[in-house]
Amino acid sequence: MFIHRPDPIHQVHVETPDPVFAEQLLEQFGGATGELSAALTYFTQSFHTEDQGIRDMLQNIATEEFGHLEMVALMIEQHTRRAKQGAQEKAFNSTLFAVRGYGPHLVDSRGSTWDARYVNEGGNVVRDLRADIAAEAGALATYETLIKLAPDNGSREALRHLATREVAHARMFMKALEQMNKLDDPIFGELQPDDTVDVWFNLTMGPEADRRGPWNSEPTFHIRDLVPEAQQGGGMGSASQARHSPPKR
Repeated sequence: MFIHRPDPIHQVHVETPDPVFAEQLLEQFGGATGELSAALTYFTQSFHTEDQGIRDMLQNIATEEFGHLEMVALMIEQHTRRAKQGAQEKAFNSTLFAVRGYGPHLVDSRGSTWDARYVNEGGNVVRDLRADIAAEAGALATYETLIKLAPDNGSREALRHLATREVAHARMFMKALEQMNKLDDPIFGELQPDDTVDVWFNLTMGPEADRRGPWNSEPTFHIRDLVPEAQQGGGMGSASQARHSPPKR
């Protein structure tokens, strides 16, 4: 059950209406990383788990995202309906609103219609939560860009709240994965990996061939060079023979 209160989850007070900025805000209303996509994604995903705590978390966040959708809608409405017909008439007529009218529409900032394929759900709660963390990062990046483009403090304040909640949601998803001991485990199903699960296939030629980081270093990963030594670059390929041998098991 959903209950609607006629009060936004965070107040929106646009001080300098700008229909051009309203068109950019459409990205978070009817776009791929927008609030509608997030709300429907988390609501659908909530039925992929039998853990009632995680189900409630996803449904609660989904409901909050509908509240965020309302905030974005209010901003778009205020940036279009309150635009002065004199000074901003040209700007209004150069946007999507000239044809569609005031207020929000289910399109992104380029006029592409919202698509159900934006709903990212895969039937496994671990898979879903990992995708959710990436989705929150994408939305956060969009909000950070919008904050830089915002023409007034009222819009920036509302956008800062929305961006902050993206960070909070990502932390919640990470904590849920941590509770399931899946935060650092790349496997989310019943897969039994083969013997390359801890192998780094070195396919790089030239001076970068011997560059190492925690993603391709012993003892976590065994290095298997697949580029001939003669092509490693500048004699760099004459590393220890252990690098060129399959890991012993």
